[in-house]
Amino acid sequence: MINRELIAPESIVIIGGSNNTQKPGGKIIRNLLEGKFPGKLYAVNPKETEVQGIPCFPDITSLPNTELAILAVPAAACPHIVEELASTRNTKAFIIISAGFGEETHEGFLLEQEILKTANKYEASLIGPNCIGLMNRHHRSVFTLPIPELDSRGVDLISSSGATAVYIMESAIGKGLRFNSVWSVGNAPQIGVEDVLEYLDRTYIPGESTPIKILYIENIKDPDRMLLHASSLIRKGCKIAAIKSGSSESGSRAASSHTGAMASSDLAVEALFRKAGIVRCFSREELTTVACVFNLKEIKGRNFAIVTHAGGPAVMLTDALSKGGMHVPELSGEAAQKLKEELYPGASVGNPIDILATGTPEHLEKAIDFCENTSEIDAIAVIFGSPGLVKVYDAYDVLHRKMEECSKPIFPVLPSVVTAGKEVEYFLNKGHVNFSDEVALATAVARVFNASKPTNGGIELYGVNVPEIRRIIDDIGENGYLPHNHVQSLFSAAGIPIVSEIVSSSKEELLKKARQLDFPLVAKVVGPVHKSDIGGVVLNIQSEEHLAFEFDRMMKLPEVTAIMVQQMLQGKELFVGAKYEPHFGHVILCGLGGIFVEILRDIASGLAPLSENEALSMIRSLRAYKMFRGVRGEAPIDEIQFAEIIVRLSTLLRFATEIKEMDINPLLATKKGIIAVDARIRIEKEAKNK
Repeated sequence: MINRELIAPESIVIIGGSNNTQKPGGKIIRNLLEGKFPGKLYAVNPKETEVQGIPCFPDITSLPNTELAILAVPAAACPHIVEELASTRNTKAFIIISAGFGEETHEGFLLEQEILKTANKYEASLIGPNCIGLMNRHHRSVFTLPIPELDSRGVDLISSSGATAVYIMESAIGKGLRFNSVWSVGNAPQIGVEDVLEYLDRTYIPGESTPIKILYIENIKDPDRMLLHASSLIRKGCKIAAIKSGSSESGSRAASSHTGAMASSDLAVEALFRKAGIVRCFSREELTTVACVFNLKEIKGRNFAIVTHAGGPAVMLTDALSKGGMHVPELSGEAAQKLKEELYPGASVGNPIDILATGTPEHLEKAIDFCENTSEIDAIAVIFGSPGLVKVYDAYDVLHRKMEECSKPIFPVLPSVVTAGKEVEYFLNKGHVNFSDEVALATAVARVFNASKPTNGGIELYGVNVPEIRRIIDDIGENGYLPHNHVQSLFSAAGIPIVSEIVSSSKEELLKKARQLDFPLVAKVVGPVHKSDIGGVVLNIQSEEHLAFEFDRMMKLPEVTAIMVQQMLQGKELFVGAKYEPHFGHVILCGLGGIFVEILRDIASGLAPLSENEALSMIRSLRAYKMFRGVRGEAPIDEIQFAEIIVRLSTLLRFATEIKEMDINPLLATKKGIIAVDARIRIEKEAKNK
């Protein structure tokens, strides 16, 4: 519940306001005054009659009506104050910076719930408790420093943690990043990250509202709401980057299937961000660097030109861009030769374009113009520090002008933040950002360029027989792993190709049916979950005699009820699996099989239901994706068919939520197409009330 009184109050009272600016109540008043808050300011402090020049009252009973109250008093006093202000002073918004609530004790949690109940009763907005406050262009209701430059085209920051918000601002200010608002939601009993996103979405005006949002999230309470409003904002023209911390704990959760052992809430977050179009970051520096990339003109392609006067940083930038899937193509031809003739002897133009340490601002301008007019170049990185040989102010004036004039994005790498600190500040004051580290820039650029686009949220049925899927699921009476015939039926209804199987507990019957198949064959036990662990899988069976021998041996293994025989296929192993993650839904994993899953954990995740574009994005994000194109004479893998199978699987899961874990391993890419060789499906139905 975010109202006008929270965003743009006409009056603010600080409960616990102080003349001591080393105390939270004193620092908030100082920040409000220095921010030139245009409304009325009051303080409540029984020991003062005036605080930092504003009226101070001994208690809330003598206070005039006030729209926003900021509480900087002990936790135990907060519930009564909120009740009194809401009921007698028509206060409609509260920011509680005090700690000692649900983050510490159960008693504190009860205090928090009492405040929440009061706020909801009087339809008041509540930020906190246990936060640094809220800051926007109307009021700076925070007790911390730094206070960044607030700009209508700056960044909106939403943070679960107040301290982390401060450190993010510290990182951003040095890069020249400006802010439009900073939301510290603290314990968030009423207003959390999802609520702020929803507010920003509903109030967003394309062309007027700030288009960049950065998030630090500790707990995703409502994944569906986050997906809805993040993807909506991005479709409206916003760019969103986020850190989600604290998601490694679920890696230890017990799971019986291969996918279940690998899937975690972290992969669910990865899948959610992919579906929404959010750029995921893993550190404060990465988050603010990505925000700086957002701040520049959009990158239209992968080809970078690097203009530099220092060889080492240019080489490191080239390596880092290449690692991230970007390209630094060699430049040659008549135009390149002409540029070389206009630079000092020894300069190189092959890309990187090295104008040398003695290169002048005029040389810098000529190199940028050459890149702007070269069709195969999509973006330009300019590395220019302080070589002590030219006037850096003049070079930065050229860079400023070219960033305004050129149609291609120009990324300034100005590393001399100490020796040319004043010059860098001069450049930033013109409204620019700076990437002082070239590798951090390359990493951020790759993350932004390779990020997924938000999906439309629809379900691609692909001819999946939903009624048949429901009939099969509804007819299953027991929880646990499905027998092979149900797996076959579900895959048939979903249109997922699966190899034909023969199953029997009778050796004579099995041998008779096996004659219909071509040798070599594969035999597998039916019953145990982990077949390989007990010697329950035999490959390359070349004869009936061999099959008969293995039948006798395997039927003696523990828990074996029958033997399954398939034709042995040859091809590249792929992997697809799914696991139901509470609150998120089904997380689908894909990748190459074998070592790529078992050891390298080279997997991509998506959130069901998936579109074909989402599935392709998952496939193309794999580190081993080059193998899909064929290496060392191997045939390429049909990524379109692989994507179709992933989409069909996601649709199956969307209409069969009782499925909690699924493995298709291996899924073989053969010369005739991709086909499932083995699959396990575990269902879990809720017990019906009697």
